[in-house]
Amino acid sequence: MNQLTVIVITKNEATNIRDCLQSVTFADQIVVLDSGSTDNTVAIAKELGAEVYQSDQWPGFGEQKNRALLHAKGQWVLSLDADERVPADLAHAISAAIQPGEADAYVLDRRTQFCGQWIKHCGWTPDHVLRLFKRGEAQFSSDAVHEKLVLNNPAAKIVRLSPPMLHYSYRTPDDYWNKLQRYSKDWAMQRYQQGQTTSMGRAALSGFFAFARSYFFKLGFLDGAMGFAVCSMQAQSAFGKYFELYSLQIKSADPSTPR
Repeated sequence: MNQLTVIVITKNEATNIRDCLQSVTFADQIVVLDSGSTDNTVAIAKELGAEVYQSDQWPGFGEQKNRALLHAKGQWVLSLDADERVPADLAHAISAAIQPGEADAYVLDRRTQFCGQWIKHCGWTPDHVLRLFKRGEAQFSSDAVHEKLVLNNPAAKIVRLSPPMLHYSYRTPDDYWNKLQRYSKDWAMQRYQQGQTTSMGRAALSGFFAFARSYFFKLGFLDGAMGFAVCSMQAQSAFGKYFELYSLQIKSADPSTPR
């Protein structure tokens, strides 16, 4: 019988980790890799029976997930974020899917909630994420943010599981702004180290087109007031990451600029 390992990376996820781990009690092994939480994340994860490992050095999301993957023992691995949940119907689908082992990986549907409302448009839905895979057949890209799961075999068989995974990423506007700031800095630093450059014009246009794409072309206006909020914040996100990169360029060009 094929066994399943769930991997989760965390930092200060005490408000999320209990519900996340309780939704995957059907797994044979749960691995939590924590990067220096100062709240009760680690204690809660241990209480719920997870194998908890700790690493204070932060290499970015992709490499951190690869570190967690090293501790997996099951033939199959499900990668979750702490703010995601596996409802009962999806749990049954996963358990059934991995036993024949006919596919190499599975794409999961994901529904995202923003400030209490499920977002049905804005480019957030449909949202298909590659998260369930055979151990040893894939690894995560080294991207600091927005990492991807990369299968070793380009011809690997990928199947979609339809019951949706639930994503409680942004319970409050502060959740979005805090994540935006962290992601923007990580994204900009990675691009800066790769030698990428930008301009204020590029930053402004990125913000403008992000709003137009999500609000008009992705029908964000159908989500009402929250749709407008989501699209506005996505515009700020697009502008913010390029502005962070631009700021790094300015600091590099003028050594007298405070860092």
